[in-house]
Amino acid sequence: MSDVISTVAAALKEKLSGETLEGTAKFLIEGEGAVMVEGSDVRVCDESEEADVTLTADSDTVEDMLSGDLNPTSAFMTGKLSVDGDMSKAMALAGILS
Repeated sequence: MSDVISTVAAALKEKLSGETLEGTAKFLIEGEGAVMVEGSDVRVCDESEEADVTLTADSDTVEDMLSGDLNPTSAFMTGKLSVDGDMSKAMALAGILS
């Protein structure tokens, strides 16, 4: 597991503290791997694992979103973040991350 994946998983766990996502959301970090958010659980997963929504971005974009330096909606609107699947799940996750 890469350092980036470990850092993202830890940051997501901290952000989700006390929050629960209905369903599953996968962060696919280009060239690094994937992290799954399922309910209130965060875990490293296989890139091919299915999720209700998959958010794909490079490591810099994901780290900027998790640090609060980049709004997830802005990342999506500028093409830095792609979303595949249930957009309502992506919006719910964006609300938790903000």
